Amino acid sequence: MSTLTIQEAAETTGWSPRMLRYIEQVGLVAAPRSAGGYRLYGPAELQRLRTLRELLQSFDIGLTDVGFALRLRRDEELRAALDEWFEARPAPPADIPADDWLRWEYDKHQKLLAEIPVAQRSRPAPVDAPTGAYPIVDIPDDTGTYPVVDLRETERRPGAHRNHEEN
Repeated sequence: MSTLTIQEAAETTGWSPRMLRYIEQVGLVAAPRSAGGYRLYGPAELQRLRTLRELLQSFDIGLTDVGFALRLRRDEELRAALDEWFEARPAPPADIPADDWLRWEYDKHQKLLAEIPVAQRSRPAPVDAPTGAYPIVDIPDDTGTYPVVDLRETERRPGAHRNHEEN
């Protein structure tokens, strides 16, 4: 026996055939194909699948984390953009006074939201947070939707602009 089919590889490794296809799709482990187009898993592919599972368990991460790390290694433009974003310090645009910065950001977000159809705004898109990150909890209001905060409401409440240290 020199190679395994995808079903045999799934039974051997504990990954489902669907997950093996996904792992190949994101570029983590690719099995060579037979003349008929079937995936053939040899000892090298089985080792990569085993060490991939060990990596995920050792660092408590998911396949999407490893897939994104691979993309970062290959995509210089993405890496540079992320490096720039991580190093950037929040500051108002040069032509916006500091006192108007919150309003300017609010207006900018409202313009971005206006471009999204209302049906898509009623529920945020799912976020694939890395394993180990704080979970994102969506809490609907009493209408069952996920409202966008209106800054005009916070301006009416006394003390709404204070941070938690001042309260």
